[in-house]
Amino acid sequence: MTSYERVLKALRHQEADRVPFDLGGSVLTGINVHAYKALRKFLGLPETPVSLMDYTQQLARVEDDVINYLKVDVRGVDPAPVAEAPLRTETKLSRDGRYNEFYDEIGIGWRMPAAGGHYFDMFSHPLKDAEELEALDAWHLPAGDDPSRFPTMKQRADRYVNDEKRAYILGRHAAGIWELALWTSGFEKHFMDMVANKEFSHALMRKITDNKLEYWQKALDTVGSNVLIVSEADDLATQNSQLCSVELYREMVSPYHKELFTFIKQRARHNGAPEVYIFYHTCGSMLPFADDLHREGVDILNPVQVSAKDMDSKRLKKELGDRFTFWGGGVDTQSVLPRGTPRQVREEVKRRIDDFAPGGGFVFAAVHNVQSDVPPENYMAMWEALQEFGVYR
Repeated sequence: MTSYERVLKALRHQEADRVPFDLGGSVLTGINVHAYKALRKFLGLPETPVSLMDYTQQLARVEDDVINYLKVDVRGVDPAPVAEAPLRTETKLSRDGRYNEFYDEIGIGWRMPAAGGHYFDMFSHPLKDAEELEALDAWHLPAGDDPSRFPTMKQRADRYVNDEKRAYILGRHAAGIWELALWTSGFEKHFMDMVANKEFSHALMRKITDNKLEYWQKALDTVGSNVLIVSEADDLATQNSQLCSVELYREMVSPYHKELFTFIKQRARHNGAPEVYIFYHTCGSMLPFADDLHREGVDILNPVQVSAKDMDSKRLKKELGDRFTFWGGGVDTQSVLPRGTPRQVREEVKRRIDDFAPGGGFVFAAVHNVQSDVPPENYMAMWEALQEFGVYR
């Protein structure tokens, strides 16, 4: 089977020759640059300059020699950064010398420890003091369909499908609708707005949704009929609970998801795509939202955080396996992959494959991005276990 055929089988909930494997197909299934460099050295691959596919998360762009060595089935097609962004700044050292800091294209401030930093965290929110709609109107959001985002998107998509025979994930230009509302307002403020200032909360998510509709129309029109997987994200849960009640989610967030996902599928089919699957990322204990996500049109769940409450792989397969493809969940990245022994990693991989793989509906990836503290010995123990146990017989 080609990689494309293997992934398509999984999405159709059919067993292929083996479980498909993803590394670097999205900014949610990638690898930290430090771990990536260590992995290349461990594999005996040349020491070459490593570029980043995601600057904020410090994710390495996985190069062709690693893709081929590890028999990766999935590539990523992400947009380029928008060319003109008045709120964006270059990275510079903070006044106290402790952090490297920058502001992104929509004005969110990010910083990373100058010594020993691994990725950037938010520290400033452009709408933190905004209460009235006039302040929201004044906030600059670069056009979703700005031409500078799309210069090589079509060529990459065609090459991956037609030449490499791999599937690709079509990436988004920004975080999810609700995520961006939380990030731009600040978490506490937007949680409060969802209850006490609903008009502002709705107006903010409306503005973000419209911007995403612009992006997805242009992106889908650009790649055309070979689109198969489209990535969106909104973290809905924590390790042990949910970020809001299901009832509040249904009132304030779900309608925007439904609108966006419906548009994506309709636009892809309008462009000749025979089928398209919504890849949806939410960390944590997200099980209470499963029915809503299914109604909205979500097909794929990622990262499948098996260490979170009520997220046991056997239970998820039993309760959700007929409705969703599990993309991730192949090995726990909170404790087993970084701190377990290679034998423990191997046992973990076997368990997750045994739970998720039967009947298809499973693409193997670690739970979220591989972080900088993962030893290459453990990563390869994971991969070797996948080669052994991820074969359909």
